Amino acid sequence: RYDIVQSYMIFGGIPFYMGYVNPKMSLAQNVDNLFFNKNAVLRDEYNKLFSSVFVNPEAVKNIVKLLYTRNAGFTRKEIVEKLNITDGGRLSRNLNALISNDFVIKYVPLGFGKREEHYKLIDTFCIFYLHFIEGQRNNEKFWQQNSTSASISSWRGFAFENVCFNHVDQIKYALGIPAVITEASAWSKKEDDTEGVQIDLLITRNDNVINMCEIKYYSGPYKVDKDYYAKLLRRQSVLMEKVSPKVSIHSTLITTFGLVDNEYSGVFVNTITMNDL
Repeated sequence: RYDIVQSYMIFGGIPFYMGYVNPKMSLAQNVDNLFFNKNAVLRDEYNKLFSSVFVNPEAVKNIVKLLYTRNAGFTRKEIVEKLNITDGGRLSRNLNALISNDFVIKYVPLGFGKREEHYKLIDTFCIFYLHFIEGQRNNEKFWQQNSTSASISSWRGFAFENVCFNHVDQIKYALGIPAVITEASAWSKKEDDTEGVQIDLLITRNDNVINMCEIKYYSGPYKVDKDYYAKLLRRQSVLMEKVSPKVSIHSTLITTFGLVDNEYSGVFVNTITMNDL
């Protein structure tokens, strides 16, 4: 299951891409064979994909490349400013095309107004390509030689967050709330005198509960230590200032193999594993 989740981070669960996977090879060997080898069949798939799906592929790719740089996404105004483009019908068509083709989601972060809708890139194949393939042309054994590197470990954590954003329905089912109306978003709050607060995933429910989700991609059960326990309590405290007193906040862990039971593990009300996804 650990490798299946990781393959989803790379191939996005697309049957066309998965059809190239050789079951006699390890996942790392497959990644090198399909992306990094000299004649790798998926090396140029990113450009082919955009050319086949979108009317204005270059303009759309520019938007995707920008959205990739910030996990929480950008507002429409920020997209216009950073790409130096016109805020008009063409941008609307490109953004709507990205949303309708499941490359991007649109959401309003907790505490923001409707005019501050954020556009967030959730397509795992695009994220993988922009992180590793673009500009990487020399090492045909890149993935096998770097699978334990800090760069790939960092990407796994970032990519697993997007796997979770793509599986909110499964997360709701695991929480026992499949019929409850919800909104999913990322959230961050910058403060003048602290490091700020960032929450991987918020599931805001209409039954007066918010699931404050921490997302951890680990090779074993996750262990909460004293420092992380204090950090979680602080995040919960900051979030409580932003919501109605009637709302309960449930700290929720979404991880690979579960949670180590210790004196700090009770900070999580719910634990969801990759099997639930």
